[in-house]
Amino acid sequence: MNQLHKIAAGFLVFVVISSCNKYQKLDFNVDKPESVAVQENIDAYPALKSYINRASQPGFKWGVAIGLQEYLDKGVKYRLANRNFDEIVLGYEMKHGAVVQADGSLDLAKITSLLQTAGEAGMQVYGHTLMWHANQNASYLKRLISPLLVTSPAYPNSLSVAGLKDNSFANWTKLNAGNGISVITGTGMGTGNNAIALKASGAAADLQLATPGITINKTHKYEVVMYIRSNEAGEGRISFEGLNNNTPLVDWTKSGTPTATFTTGISWKEIRFTISDFAGDNIKLHFDLKNKAGVSYYIDINNLYVYDTQGTPAVNNLVTNGDFESGGGWGGWGGSSTRGVTADGMGVGNKGKAFYVTNPSKSANYWDVQTIYDFAAPLENGATYELSFWVKGTAAGVIRPELQSANYSSNGFGQVQVTQDWQLVTISTTATASDRTRLVFSYGEFAGTVYIDDVILKNAKATGGSTTVVEKTAAEKKYILTEALDKWMSGMVGAGKSVVKAWDVVNEPMDDGKPYELKTGVGKTNMASDEFYWQDYLGEDYAVTAFKMARQYGNATDLHFINDYNLEFNLDKCRGLIAYVNYIESQGARVDGIGTQMHMDINANKENIVAMFKLLAATGKMIKVSELDMGVGVKTTAATAGHYQAQADMYKYVIDKYFELIPAKQRYGITIWSPIDSPVGSGWRPGEPVGLWTEGYVRKLAYAAVAKALEVNAK
Repeated sequence: MNQLHKIAAGFLVFVVISSCNKYQKLDFNVDKPESVAVQENIDAYPALKSYINRASQPGFKWGVAIGLQEYLDKGVKYRLANRNFDEIVLGYEMKHGAVVQADGSLDLAKITSLLQTAGEAGMQVYGHTLMWHANQNASYLKRLISPLLVTSPAYPNSLSVAGLKDNSFANWTKLNAGNGISVITGTGMGTGNNAIALKASGAAADLQLATPGITINKTHKYEVVMYIRSNEAGEGRISFEGLNNNTPLVDWTKSGTPTATFTTGISWKEIRFTISDFAGDNIKLHFDLKNKAGVSYYIDINNLYVYDTQGTPAVNNLVTNGDFESGGGWGGWGGSSTRGVTADGMGVGNKGKAFYVTNPSKSANYWDVQTIYDFAAPLENGATYELSFWVKGTAAGVIRPELQSANYSSNGFGQVQVTQDWQLVTISTTATASDRTRLVFSYGEFAGTVYIDDVILKNAKATGGSTTVVEKTAAEKKYILTEALDKWMSGMVGAGKSVVKAWDVVNEPMDDGKPYELKTGVGKTNMASDEFYWQDYLGEDYAVTAFKMARQYGNATDLHFINDYNLEFNLDKCRGLIAYVNYIESQGARVDGIGTQMHMDINANKENIVAMFKLLAATGKMIKVSELDMGVGVKTTAATAGHYQAQADMYKYVIDKYFELIPAKQRYGITIWSPIDSPVGSGWRPGEPVGLWTEGYVRKLAYAAVAKALEVNAK
């Protein structure tokens, strides 16, 4: 039975007295449940931040995590945050995955609104987080370092490259050879292919190589295609003989802006543009490259083209619009399957569009789910047809392409194994009848979504249409990703500069199983769609680069943190993180502070908590409890009064030990990660009573314990 508290309650009763009509107060006692009295006591506590003495604790930040929209909506959580805390941190919306778009641009509109709203409320914003392996726009980052896929034009090359292929340079003219112009084996795109090497001497005049004469139809449009790279930053252009304007401004790389020159770097760059400003029936191209000392330029020979876009195709692709850039042209059927053309950027190499088919589950027969493409005319009986296409799926499985007639007789290409990575498939079959009028893909054996792109079906007697796959080197990937990181850091840090004065620059770097080593995605088979391990490409110095960039683009007085979890659970991980901080600083970057997340429960090892705080204090760095929340070991529906008392005690213990063991000059502050108990449908500790308030915003015992801890320690 619950204890009862005796309290006095005055009630007015009417007492009718014959001589006069008066009220008399009768005092008597009633019983109040202990739970009500306790809750009234908790509710009587002032707001949490009122316990912090700003004179004695001028730098201490009492923070809380909140969703961006929750704060912008100015509802209950906005008021709770403003009343009880002096700093907010966003769980997701300031991260790479939330801000970086598919094309690499940064959408900072809502961040700007948040910073303005917080500033108006006098609320500080902590930046979380600049560099992490999760919550990244991994699709964009992977696209940057994916192989370059080059398909030769389906038209004859009007430019003769015979003098390059035999290394004679017949009919080619070295107008300015610098330190040498030659063909070097194996330096072209793809395995074993050759390139023209043009080595700069540092002289004033550009390196210059002129092509043989090219006979053209002056009423047609021609496309120029070149792939070029250099060993370091370079610059160049293509000028002409035979145009009305021989040095035109050109949109060399389809950026949308014509320029006089293009730039080059260690990765192959596609130069592709159209010309039609012909003065006569013959032209020449001049490759004009800046003669910067030490620069060597390489132009791939196999994919150097000038072709008539209105000429007769060398490759007669029987699948019109096989790249799906201007629609589909495919029909289909089968159960609850769906099909269509993807959004731009979802094609092979994350460029352009692709065709997709989604089959929710495997069917009884492989032909139960199909797509079809109808030819303009029946195929040739007895002819062999080559089918090539790129394919990937959301899972591993099998699809079956075939040539089919209206009565369903067919010539199959066999099973095609589909993986989760794009792969080029080249297969063939022979038409055994003159009624093969369509190409059919069957998906009944596949559960999930299949994507196909760049479908080419041609008579085997046709030539051309080859594809070159160019893998990027480790050095290229590092260079490309460093540029992408610079764009992200400059944009995000620059946008937050006026309000954000402290950042988690690097988040969760250390491996759990090997706590003195960095996390890695190498060999990981269950990678989430938003996972991207920068360190696998930038190396051990990835954090060095990040801290230097954050310093470059922020305020000189900004505080920069490295943050990780389970430091109180695994003391070796804590030591490993400290060792990595020392390494970062040995490489010339500065780390101002270390964040320990402390997502805990009531059974946490108190001795480890003490040991962790001592290890962190010994670094001399600012120390932040960055993401504190406290589980009780069961879901909210099973939690007892004993659980809640233990939770309150552990919250208080952590705060007490933080103030006891972290010197005042090193105390950045404490952030409560889950102020409200987590709902069942939450993505974070679902259905757990981890907060200081219930889901109904009722203060818990933990609130009182935290208030008492702040009152004692932050006075």
